[in-house]
Amino acid sequence: MNHIKAVVTKIETIDYLSVVSFEADNQPLRMMALGLNVPIEVGSKVTLGAKATNIALAKNLSGMISMSNQLNCVVEKLNKGSLLCSVKLSFNDSILESITTLASALEMDIEVGDKIVALIKASELSVLELES
Repeated sequence: MNHIKAVVTKIETIDYLSVVSFEADNQPLRMMALGLNVPIEVGSKVTLGAKATNIALAKNLSGMISMSNQLNCVVEKLNKGSLLCSVKLSFNDSILESITTLASALEMDIEVGDKIVALIKASELSVLELES
């Protein structure tokens, strides 16, 4: 599970559906949830989580895309297996991992040092813990 430190900047709730906005190292993030699993409020410091298999990668991304969470990262390490590839990304002071197919990593010609955008759907982001 990837961990991202963030601060809650906005909470919008209708019935049981919430869209929560965050800021992580000057980059905006959004999460949608059916009910919130922790009591958060604007200004709360949290640790967000996303599974490695739920982080898509984009290289030379341009144009509009519907994925709310777009983190500018740098490729730190590649671990190429027979079918899958683990891509370690530095996002400011954090290391994130994305797992993609080996074919996709090869087609994208991902190399250590490349600038990559990590894409996370708002429905795939979760609050792991409330910081004290």
